[in-house]
Amino acid sequence: MPVSKSFEDVTVWQKAHVWVLAVYRYSSRMPKHELFGLTAQLRRAAVSVPANFAEGFKRHTRPEKLRFYNIAQASLEECRYYLRLTQDLDYGNTVMLRESLEEISQMLESYADKVRQAESRSSGGPSSSY
Repeated sequence: MPVSKSFEDVTVWQKAHVWVLAVYRYSSRMPKHELFGLTAQLRRAAVSVPANFAEGFKRHTRPEKLRFYNIAQASLEECRYYLRLTQDLDYGNTVMLRESLEEISQMLESYADKVRQAESRSSGGPSSSY
């Protein structure tokens, strides 16, 4: 696995960032009466995904890293519900956003699994590739 010097070098973060931009574009078309409700909640949860990944990337211990990756994963689940709700409220089609969410979720889980596996193989300090 190539060594990543920054969270910006990691594909899962890159995809999550592009997804957040798409969520912002989608939510900008939601009804104005949702601006301080559902729109704000969806955006907050979406931004939390790459933000928590970035924070976890810089943490020094594997347990800390995994904690932030888990928070990012939980924020994806929160977004999954909000996207379902907006679809059910007929605020717009969320199929592509939900498909991207699923891909990011799988990638994040795979990334976290690699960090976990490295933990079980080594009792030393964190690897710079995580």
